[in-house]
Amino acid sequence: MKTATATEIKKALKYQSNEELLQLCLRLSRFKKENKELLTYLLFEADDETGYIENVKMLIDEHFDNINTKSYFYIRKSIRKIYSLTKKHIRYSLKKETEVVLLLYFCNKLATFSPSIKNNNALSNLFNRVKLHVEKTIGRLHEDLQYDYTIELEKIHL
Repeated sequence: MKTATATEIKKALKYQSNEELLQLCLRLSRFKKENKELLTYLLFEADDETGYIENVKMLIDEHFDNINTKSYFYIRKSIRKIYSLTKKHIRYSLKKETEVVLLLYFCNKLATFSPSIKNNNALSNLFNRVKLHVEKTIGRLHEDLQYDYTIELEKIHL
């Protein structure tokens, strides 16, 4: 079976009634957890972006609190999982400001994490890559926001 392109799907959806669209969305939400999470964001949280950011920050805090710190293997594995979770929530929003805020928060949590990630090359490299990504994303924002977020980014050091 060949998968249709986004343009083909958009054209086909134009001809569906409201009830048929509702049924398609409900059916889509049954297949993957990410589909359901995206629909939840779009329906309930997209209007309150600051509340959404705070919820994601609490989720990040919760995951950082549950990291097994017995060895760097488990720390690395957990931090990569938290990073992918953060990126997933950024994809739902599609707003550059939200992306910068969440990645800055992630970097801050990573920099203040104990035991220090300085002792592990993989974690240090991840931190540097995320920081570089934040710098590039800040460059795409409005000038006033660029200034504010650049100051915040400069405060974060290993």
